[in-house]
Amino acid sequence: MSAMDISNLNIAISNSCNDLKYDELEAKKINFSSTKDIITFFEESNKDFSLLIFENILINELVLSKILSSEHDFSILYSEYYDNVKKFFPLCDYTLGSVRDDFDFGKCMIVNNQKAKQAIKNLSKDISHAGLYDFRLQMSLIGQIKKVSEFYTLYKGDEKDFETSHFAYCDPLNQNYQKEAEKVFTKFLKQTNAYISPINDSIKDFDNIVNSFETRISVIIPVKNRKKTIKDAINSVLSQKTDFKFNVIVVDNFSTDGTTKEIESIKDSRIIHVIPNETTLQIGGCWNLGINNLNCGAFAVQLDSDDVYSNQNVLQKINDTFINEKCGVVIGSYRLTDFELNPLNDFIINHKEYTKENGANNALRVNGFGAPRCFLTPLVRKEQFKNFSYGEDYDICLRLSRQYKVARIFDCIYLCRRWQGNSDANLSAEQITKNNTLKDSFRTSEIKVRKIK
Repeated sequence: MSAMDISNLNIAISNSCNDLKYDELEAKKINFSSTKDIITFFEESNKDFSLLIFENILINELVLSKILSSEHDFSILYSEYYDNVKKFFPLCDYTLGSVRDDFDFGKCMIVNNQKAKQAIKNLSKDISHAGLYDFRLQMSLIGQIKKVSEFYTLYKGDEKDFETSHFAYCDPLNQNYQKEAEKVFTKFLKQTNAYISPINDSIKDFDNIVNSFETRISVIIPVKNRKKTIKDAINSVLSQKTDFKFNVIVVDNFSTDGTTKEIESIKDSRIIHVIPNETTLQIGGCWNLGINNLNCGAFAVQLDSDDVYSNQNVLQKINDTFINEKCGVVIGSYRLTDFELNPLNDFIINHKEYTKENGANNALRVNGFGAPRCFLTPLVRKEQFKNFSYGEDYDICLRLSRQYKVARIFDCIYLCRRWQGNSDANLSAEQITKNNTLKDSFRTSEIKVRKIK
């Protein structure tokens, strides 16, 4: 690619791109993490558009030229791409709910310079880690961020491991970025009237609500075809030491691999074995069966069918947190492990971005809340889960966090297995995009509600 082929473009290349010969492109190397660098670049831009290159890529000049001649009413354009072995990487469409800070724009983007010159006026000047995130949010207020259908990039590098990138926001090494991302996102929410004030009030009549239940805690386990792990999960519950009555509601969603027999082999009156009457239920629908069951206790606590609690005092700790905080939701912290429960990384996924001061807002920026997720049963019965098998928990936590106090447990009380049979293991690029699109739709719905509050 030469400058004359794209004469109407200013070009900025990330200073981490070492293989591109940017001198031949008349490009500038900048630090996209810094708002100072971004502001300077667009203040000095003298063309109609800019091409921002984040990683080592090849550009299809003809396609790029065609796009620039046909697309005018936009703030940012981005495209799906192939890698150097022709593997396709689909990307999500940008929507109102695409506010998470890890939204994937591919390896470059085209920017409308006129709109960028407006956007940089609202950038926070002291951002050195989350500059591009701030810029993108401000650009979304000025014009359309649009995915184009034609491919104009070929990625030359290696893709990051999904598990590593997905949980990057929980890694202590990334905390400086996280603090800045929260700052610029909170500013954005206030600009769009989607910001909500902290909710730290106790639930009205909390003690009477709790005491009206015969059982204090019900652990809800939706399961389908988890013969290898379901007994571990159930026994993890039955081994809990508490000073209150609890049970475990196992919603067995028509398993065909022997899971049902494994459940029935455990002889304990605290197990409530539920088989749905309909075959259309996803995990969210199974949760609704559990929380609406007459045996459900005052607090409904999550446990996935291939996970376990980290010790025998987890339910007691959850109960005590509810009682002390008089809240609607309690969310714990967890560690990723292999099948044998060996840790897969050096940190606990504790979602410390969820604070009493700003947690309900900051939750829109990331892709999760934590685990286990625990609910005051009458509140979650009122809301009900959406019938999905991905993101249904995130969605209901968003809705409840808008209305009720959420308490946190930052100790590791949950072990989340990653193994070959796990539904979150070895996801394809297509499935990752599908999952992210679904969560973006949940955020879109929630932001709309918050704007009219």
